[in-house]
Amino acid sequence: MGGVKRSKVKQLLAKMFRLSNWKLAIIAILLCFWSATLLRLDHIKMSQLRNAVLAADESGDEAEIARTLNELKDFTRKHIVVNIVSKNGQEKLVFGTGPIYLEQQYLRAANKAIAAAKEQINQGSTENPNGNVYAKVEATCNALGYAYGYGTYAECWMRELEKYPTLETLGTEDEAKIPPTELYRYDFASPLWYPCLSGFVILIALLLFVIVLIRAIIWVVLRIAIAVSHG
Repeated sequence: MGGVKRSKVKQLLAKMFRLSNWKLAIIAILLCFWSATLLRLDHIKMSQLRNAVLAADESGDEAEIARTLNELKDFTRKHIVVNIVSKNGQEKLVFGTGPIYLEQQYLRAANKAIAAAKEQINQGSTENPNGNVYAKVEATCNALGYAYGYGTYAECWMRELEKYPTLETLGTEDEAKIPPTELYRYDFASPLWYPCLSGFVILIALLLFVIVLIRAIIWVVLRIAIAVSHG
């Protein structure tokens, strides 16, 4: 059965290669449109999976976050995903999802770490000459975090706490409890080519364009050779 299928494919390819150049060129152009449509569909699917990750992040369901991240990663690695991302105010073409920030998951982890540090300091010191430092810092940094994103949240905490040097019990060990933002940033890369439907369509289109180009070069060379021989 497999031999029959391979034979039919060979016959089809032989018929295609016997076509004239302009017919091959038209087929290649049509395949380009088809591949563009397939790439667009892959991009839409990737966007849907990415939105599912962000929705899981909002809900706070850790199991759902892990599941949607794995689904997005697997899809991106097995398809050609073309994406346009904004970086430093400029649009950039990339193969992959582009950066994904789990902002809510980070805030939950950071708030948990900060709450633990609060408790530790409260247990180690009965008096604080600066008053309720954490209430002051929260009032400043919560508004900043909501306005400019989670990336500035931890930085604000560190900056504000440094204004209270009398908190001797707050050292680098407590500061390190706030997780780095890099742990909540994902960027899944897509291969430049993969043996999926869109990949095969692109490959066939490129092959036809190469055949057309080679035929055109041979035709030009023969015309020049004939002209020279008659001259």
